Amino acid sequence: MTENPLSLLHHAAALQPSGLSEDTQSAIDALMQEGESANTVASYRAAMRYWAAWYALRYGSRIQLPLPVACVFQFIVDHAQRITAKGLAAELPAAIAAQLEKEGYKGKSGPMAYATLAHRVAVMSKAHQLRGLANPCMDVQVRDLLSRTRKAYARRGALAQKKAALTKDALQALLATCDDALRGQRDRALLLFAWASGGRRRSEVAEAEMHYLQRVGPTDFVYTLQRSKSNQSGQDRPENHKPILGMAGQALHVWLEASGITSGPIFRRVLKGGHLGGPLSAAAVRDIVQARCALAGLEGDFSAHSLRSGFVTEAGRQNVPLADTMAMTGHQSVATVLGYFRAQTSVLNPAAQLLDGDALAKPAGPDQQP
Repeated sequence: MTENPLSLLHHAAALQPSGLSEDTQSAIDALMQEGESANTVASYRAAMRYWAAWYALRYGSRIQLPLPVACVFQFIVDHAQRITAKGLAAELPAAIAAQLEKEGYKGKSGPMAYATLAHRVAVMSKAHQLRGLANPCMDVQVRDLLSRTRKAYARRGALAQKKAALTKDALQALLATCDDALRGQRDRALLLFAWASGGRRRSEVAEAEMHYLQRVGPTDFVYTLQRSKSNQSGQDRPENHKPILGMAGQALHVWLEASGITSGPIFRRVLKGGHLGGPLSAAAVRDIVQARCALAGLEGDFSAHSLRSGFVTEAGRQNVPLADTMAMTGHQSVATVLGYFRAQTSVLNPAAQLLDGDALAKPAGPDQQP
């Protein structure tokens, strides 16, 4: 006879509707983590490890949430530089900074970038939010201090600059460094795949799988971007389908033929002797871009994101409609795309040449107002 489900309550502790058991909280945490990208999870962990180490050294005890507002203020002034009579300074004692660096919590000596500071405060804010705790990072005065700190950094020209864009001509210079060896064929296919499909992020390139690649012609493909930063829930959208056509499709075809890849990751390591290794990491994609930039002799601060910004910038230069560009890139924010459009296309603005136009060359007629 089947046991009445209600009788199971006699064999196990009943859950309390007003709270969560440890098992339930662990399951929630696991689902939250699985739903985030690997890069996001890694950055959150690094931020929280730093907070814990800083707190232990600063206060001599183990960190506990919720943090008091004063603690967040201390974190900010410890890491945000300000102008003093002796130059730029922050409140973090040198001994603590050295210990954080020695133990690997601080990657390098010197002040923390504002973007890193803001990110670490945002991560601590998220930690409080997820646990339903009073959030000191959302205190009005804390938010005001961060805002004014950003403005101070901006006035000093200390904010991080965007990476240089790899537009069409620059990309061609990179492609010229790719020979017909297997590594050269891979890099050529990778650069064109990332750029021509709308400027794919380095994680999207590293995670690209043959399962989502469809051949639509002898050397033309459509890649279905199953999940992205702007579509983390994997919703089926028309813009998920990215065409890989023309020279980009040809390069991808050559790479697949030469490598013999028919399943699994599209882009992989090339070992000594021309043997294939495992899939590329996101960091390896960045390294490939930077190595090819160095070989091409390009001057500037380039990264994998330069392919994405370069695609958008080139689209602006060639007057591609904004909607078509966003369909390729997957951007959800018009303001973000316009930022790229305007950054390097401002010299094409006809309003910048009013002094050189025909209006000044022709005197006004008797019926025309000056």
